[in-house]
Amino acid sequence: MSLDVHPQLLRALRAVLETGSLTAASERLGFTQSALSKQIATLESAAGTQLFRRGPRGVEPTPAATRLAARAVTILDQLDAASRELAAVDAPLDGRVALGGFPATAMRLVPQTIARVRADYPAVEIDFLESSTPVQIRRLRAGRLDLAILGVGAGLPEWDLTGIELEQLPSGSLLLAVGARHRLARSRHVAVTDLAGEGWIAGRGARGEPQFGPWPTLAGPRVVAELGDWSTRLGFVAAGLGITTVPRLAAQSLPAEVTCVEVDDPDWTGRSMTLARIGALPAPAAAVRTALRHEARRIADWTPLSS
Repeated sequence: MSLDVHPQLLRALRAVLETGSLTAASERLGFTQSALSKQIATLESAAGTQLFRRGPRGVEPTPAATRLAARAVTILDQLDAASRELAAVDAPLDGRVALGGFPATAMRLVPQTIARVRADYPAVEIDFLESSTPVQIRRLRAGRLDLAILGVGAGLPEWDLTGIELEQLPSGSLLLAVGARHRLARSRHVAVTDLAGEGWIAGRGARGEPQFGPWPTLAGPRVVAELGDWSTRLGFVAAGLGITTVPRLAAQSLPAEVTCVEVDDPDWTGRSMTLARIGALPAPAAAVRTALRHEARRIADWTPLSS
């Protein structure tokens, strides 16, 4: 079966999934609820399967809806990118975008994104502000940022994100960073039990700012040093003075004397990156968003074995 539908039907699907109700989705898209219901019905007919069931708290997506929506995000991103590229033929994109990210994003994700935008849209300027997630949220609310890359998930505070629009970025799993001479350096995967007794190099920042350090589910880790920036922490790891954790988005920027190892941990539910904004994005910021998603996917698909 070939699924050939109008992009608006995919936008309707995404809006219902994100809002959880036909009423909220219709308000977001500017349609009446009746018109939106017809769009969903048309999409279900084209797909040949039910996409939503009515539940006590609104509509509930079927597995088919979730799977189709994952594809829809990519399709709509590509259509948006094509639209911007066509518009740029007669009107080159220009403007300034304020982008925020926590320190680990500055190791690869943000520089690669800036380089990509600069190549595609030379007149777009990106001002990058590196700071922790809580600081970024404050800057976003104050209008000092157009886009902010936030860290969310297990072991992190429940940030107040009221009024902020969120979209998950590909991020990949947490990794273990060890010195090249460490006993685990040649392992592809290790169990959490293999980490018992290790000395850990932890990050140090202002109170309430999350830091990378001991493996999150490890009971009673022994912290041998708390250091303020990544270069210092990784220098200690390279010298064999301890081990630490790193997000996959930073793994390709490690010193040659540091290697990454996967950790098998059924108790770790993981963390993720979220791209945050308030209100509609102007064209330059939308171009940065597209580049961020592309680079984040490339990084998330990388594995230590592929290096």
